[in-house]
Amino acid sequence: MNNPLLTASTLAYGAPQFDKIENQHYIPAFKQAIEEAKSEVDAIINNTDDPTFENTIEALEYAGSTLNRVSHIFYNLLEANTNEEMQNIAEQITPLTTEFSMYVSLNESLFQRIKKIYDQKNLLNLNAEETRLLEKTYDGFARNGANLSPEKKEIYSKYIEEISLLSLQFSKNVLAATNAFSLNITDESDLTGLPDYVKEQAADAAKHKELKGWHFDLTAPSYIPFMKFSNKRNLREKMYRAYNTRAFDGELDNSQIIKRIAELRILTAKLLGYTNFAEYQTERRMVKNPDAVNEFLNKLLVPALPKAKQEVAELNAFAKDNGFEEENLMPWDFSFYAEKLRVERYDLSDEQLKPYFQLEHCIKAIFDLANKLYGLTFYELNDIPVYHKDVKVYDIKDKDGSHLSLFYADFFPRESKRGGAWMTEFKGQRIYNDIEERPFISIVTNFTKPTADTPSLITHDEFTTLLHEFGHALHGIMTKGKYESMTGTSVDHDFVELPSQIMENWCYEPEYLNTFAKHYQTGETIPNELIEKIVESKNYLSAYYHIRQLQFGILDMAWHSLTEIFDESPLTFEKNTLSATNVLPSIPECIISTAFSHIFAGGYCAGYYSYKWAEVLAADGFSLFKEKGIFNKETADSFRELLTKGDSIDPAILYRNFRGHDPEPEALLKQLNIVED
Repeated sequence: MNNPLLTASTLAYGAPQFDKIENQHYIPAFKQAIEEAKSEVDAIINNTDDPTFENTIEALEYAGSTLNRVSHIFYNLLEANTNEEMQNIAEQITPLTTEFSMYVSLNESLFQRIKKIYDQKNLLNLNAEETRLLEKTYDGFARNGANLSPEKKEIYSKYIEEISLLSLQFSKNVLAATNAFSLNITDESDLTGLPDYVKEQAADAAKHKELKGWHFDLTAPSYIPFMKFSNKRNLREKMYRAYNTRAFDGELDNSQIIKRIAELRILTAKLLGYTNFAEYQTERRMVKNPDAVNEFLNKLLVPALPKAKQEVAELNAFAKDNGFEEENLMPWDFSFYAEKLRVERYDLSDEQLKPYFQLEHCIKAIFDLANKLYGLTFYELNDIPVYHKDVKVYDIKDKDGSHLSLFYADFFPRESKRGGAWMTEFKGQRIYNDIEERPFISIVTNFTKPTADTPSLITHDEFTTLLHEFGHALHGIMTKGKYESMTGTSVDHDFVELPSQIMENWCYEPEYLNTFAKHYQTGETIPNELIEKIVESKNYLSAYYHIRQLQFGILDMAWHSLTEIFDESPLTFEKNTLSATNVLPSIPECIISTAFSHIFAGGYCAGYYSYKWAEVLAADGFSLFKEKGIFNKETADSFRELLTKGDSIDPAILYRNFRGHDPEPEALLKQLNIVED
């Protein structure tokens, strides 16, 4: 078979041959790539020369390049453009890739070569990047079972394989549960309160599904505006309950899956000599241990909780003044009345703002920002194949005209794509045989699709999301280093969100907004008074949303601080964990955990706190831009230096070099106006 996953691409920069890749190619490609990778590892093990940095550490870094390429393509498409056949393929190849991973990480002969080099590292005259690769390689093996006995290595392998398969099933269930629910409205009176753009989008969705009326689902562009604007409280409740019981009960129930994943992580941690999985995960991160995470979360929680309760009380009073007859707002009432109070307090609504945030203009605006800060230029390519017709590809040039990266952008929701927004890569950056290979970077979102009459208009919140993911993309695009495992976003979880979080700040800067925010019909630049309202309303209900994020972090740490699995249901466990932090009534049958993809399928286990950790870094870091100027070249050059280094330098040192001091949680609390500046 002429397999496009295995043959060299003739496209510009060696871009993936998406127009030729079919599902039938994946399993043969994985099998051949694994065989090739195993041969490369065996060549290292069987080398009769004494182990050196070059013939062992560097050789291992470069081994498995074909497998990396195939994996990047398959697993990214599994998230962004999946189908049932691909999901079945994932289940077939997981045991193969896990077996290979264990063959490497638990290989005694290989580890002994690595250990011999590590033990004499001070005599090898390595540079800083090489030293860090050596240390991370040794540490990676040690932390993945290399020091275990043969019997325990076999047990460890079984745990890892089962976790991988369960995580796949978890994701499959969440996607299926999300797609299983739909609200089809045929009575126009049930649309009261919904803006025209929401109704138009829903009518277009119904037409696409060959349904009458208006179609709503649980994807963000449909769910969020419905909850925010619909006057029909019974329908808001129906949508809320559907969203917050996804993959809970029934055929798609993830309850036992997440308990088993948690149990396997406990067993894995104990096998490796740790008390719990949180202790294992945090040991090599900026924060260093679970106690420090809990102390950090508590520092952010204690001053914010009274403020969040006050915000909810004020919203409750407002709702009663506007005809709400029950004693307390329920969760399905929150967005609805929060939007009404925002309009009253700031005379500002999404409906006012969306016409000024046409997606095409926003895309150009983020490109222009990258040009102004870092000198990057983006050129759209129409001759590079894509995996879906909605995807666009850009060639990114540096200020000296050199090629930096291919950039793939996939903006609109579809049933084959999971919810949310993320950045990823189809190929990382490295230097191999003295030739630099530049990366292929991608961002994936779920923004409102254009209709026959209206272009894609996004909310200011969605523009914030776009800047966030673009910040991750810049981290990957501008990276410079020799070793792919230490370039781009391959950094500690509690550092990886800094480049994304800091970019969000520009969406509140008048000096930036008035360069691109123009009405899609009239061409009028967004009025200064609207920008002022955006800035004024920045911290609207900030304590409430801050607590909401902290709850995710607290729940994550609770799951991964367990030393043995509990007998109760995940629902009971979750309710007990979060009871002291609730500021709205908790709905008895609603649950976060069964659809909490970040920690059960997305690599953020015992790491969700890192979003808040990075918010602290970003709040403190952006204050330097505010001090020097938001387009200041000297500050931008200094931050670019941080972005280019990847994981070649300890992140705490990288941040200190940029900012001049260590970050403090108070910086975020002040930015959110929770404590006085």
